[in-house]
Amino acid sequence: MDFRDVSLTALRVLRAVAEQGTFTAAAASLGYTQSAVSRQIASIERIAGSELLERRRDGVRLTAAGRVVVRRATLVLDEIDATARELSGLPAPGGTVRLGWLPSAGTTLVPRALAALRRSDPHVHVISREGTTPALVRALRAGSIDLALLASAPPFRAPDDESPPLALQTLTERALCLAVPAAHPLARGDFVDVADLRGQQWIAGPPSGPDRLMGVWPGLDERPEIVHTARDWLAKLHLVAAGCGLTTVPAALAAAAPPGVRILAVHGGPQEQRRLLLARLPQPPAEAVVRLAAALRGAALGTAPEP
Repeated sequence: MDFRDVSLTALRVLRAVAEQGTFTAAAASLGYTQSAVSRQIASIERIAGSELLERRRDGVRLTAAGRVVVRRATLVLDEIDATARELSGLPAPGGTVRLGWLPSAGTTLVPRALAALRRSDPHVHVISREGTTPALVRALRAGSIDLALLASAPPFRAPDDESPPLALQTLTERALCLAVPAAHPLARGDFVDVADLRGQQWIAGPPSGPDRLMGVWPGLDERPEIVHTARDWLAKLHLVAAGCGLTTVPAALAAAAPPGVRILAVHGGPQEQRRLLLARLPQPPAEAVVRLAAALRGAALGTAPEP
């Protein structure tokens, strides 16, 4: 079969699967049934004459042929969308940048960067969305975002092993901090000793997925007592303010801590460093992308105080 006969629907479905990482998540994002997504993927693979997705136990990833198709499909779909806008009489969104960001970056850094960008480059239009590091990496590979703010912890490996490697820039590298209720005995000093964290109650991330212990100090030599779980960083901090437990926070969140919370450094044991990375595909970026990246770098210098 001739690949030139492939449908736009199949291209959109393939891009969604590549971005979301599973057929189920792609179906939800598109409003399709999972069987409809499976049929579209089978159709486009049949036309391509090769597998475009590698099926794995933890989801799917693009094959080499799949990366070629998704890269080209993104260009085609973007042009179709631009044509639809022009035909409807809407102006083309010149200078548009699609940004993906981690929840912790959205509390202070992203708003400050966007405010600075509006002052310096009002013609640059930013569309943004929140996501986890794995989801944002998939979105970069699928071409559905242009820039991503990613988190990295020791040993600071690349966010994926796809080729070509992503272009990465470290915006900040700071020690992980501890959020403590202001009335807690640990809040009396200027820092917390790691030995004093034994036997504490913790506010952590949801109990499923790779972030199930996010919020618990890494490397504790005991099974942590998790009394509350919350996905949202600000929800965790408000639980801390209410005296419900302790949680870890990136240093950048110190400025967003509500009254009743102290953000403290932890001494003793190895330092728990965290990096905030700015990531994009390795091809030369558009000018609007360069402008947004500069605004994010500038904001990062002022939004991650030392612990």
